[in-house]
Amino acid sequence: MFALILTLSIALVLLLGGGLWVAFSLLALGWIAISQFTPIPAGSVLGSDFWSASYGWELTALPMFIWMGEILFRSGLADDLFKALAPWLNRLPGGLLHTNIFGSGLFAAVSGSSAATCATVGKMTLPELERRGYDDRLAIGTLASSATLGLLIPPSIILIVYGIATEQSISRLFMAGILPGLMLMALFVVYLMIWSLRHPDKTPVAEASMPLAQKLRGSLRILPLLLLIVGVIGSIYAGFASPTEAATIGVVLSMIIARLNTGFGAQAFKHSLLGAVRTASMIAFILAGASFLTTAMGFTQLPGQLAEWIATLELAPFTLLAVLTLFFIVLGCFLDGISVVVLTTSIVMPMVEAAGFDLIWFGIYLVIVVEMSQITPPVGFNLFVIQGMTGRDILSIARATLPFFLLMLLGVILLGLFPGIALMLPTMMGNG
Repeated sequence: MFALILTLSIALVLLLGGGLWVAFSLLALGWIAISQFTPIPAGSVLGSDFWSASYGWELTALPMFIWMGEILFRSGLADDLFKALAPWLNRLPGGLLHTNIFGSGLFAAVSGSSAATCATVGKMTLPELERRGYDDRLAIGTLASSATLGLLIPPSIILIVYGIATEQSISRLFMAGILPGLMLMALFVVYLMIWSLRHPDKTPVAEASMPLAQKLRGSLRILPLLLLIVGVIGSIYAGFASPTEAATIGVVLSMIIARLNTGFGAQAFKHSLLGAVRTASMIAFILAGASFLTTAMGFTQLPGQLAEWIATLELAPFTLLAVLTLFFIVLGCFLDGISVVVLTTSIVMPMVEAAGFDLIWFGIYLVIVVEMSQITPPVGFNLFVIQGMTGRDILSIARATLPFFLLMLLGVILLGLFPGIALMLPTMMGNG
């Protein structure tokens, strides 16, 4: 067992360190595992696995949600979002910095992507916050961290990937992500309010409050976004549509919103479609490679042996969880979130099941930990997005996100102590 682990670890470091695409690295690892440690012909397994991983009704939700995010990215919705939220949040301690948190939470609920949320919301909020004299470090920290909610709040692309990789219900995973996403938003808001009260000199004086009627008129700007969220998530929760059907509804509604908002034309349609095809093809290729690696791990019996070995250590469930958290954070420093999920599920799932963790709950835990890796150097995707918008160096951006990284860690602890945060809605959904 240890010879296989050592061989695959060295191969992984060499392949990824050499700049080979993640999908090809996964294929190479699976090929090495089968050809060198089993008598089974690797070629026939590869062909069979690639074919079986290339189709499936659940898989069709992935490109549709990605396309929906691409359409909204070009719809000018972020500008409307800021203008609608600003009058309501202006009087809170922290003022308009809260627009990063609430704006990212709302946009995450329709984009499904952390990077798209960060870029779309940041293009509007960062220049405006700088112009009004808000602390730039806190503005960057709140944006980078809140944008990670795109991985958790449904429709989440990474939850779809996890559901496919572990054969879990995508609908139940979507429901499980709602309350933990709101919990993280609440932690960010409370921290921001406390920080602002302790540093009043770094928070601009609140602008005069608008009349209620004017606020309500301004809020009509985000009504299409709220209708889209209800249309997508509500149709799943009510049982009217599967995730794939809901994704199709989302694409149609997002096109209507974009058309009414910015005059969504032929060029925007073309660019959104090509962007979705590129991203979806990349993810599908990674999933195919991961499927081959998972099959290879099954033939080598490594997952079962690892689970048995860990069982002999008699680690308490929370000790195992602490070890896995550290493992995922370190791995996330060098890989994107989807790669972390597909690389580790075949190895980790037997241990997780043996420890008695609910796999729906574990999926939410894993996504939160992957969110943390989005704001850790050297490969924190959100750090690169903000670097492109602000020109600041990666380390200064990472320092700005450190308090929020610790808040996410607190969120993981709360999720472990109170698993109902993730499981309450899926349980209600199952009972309904």
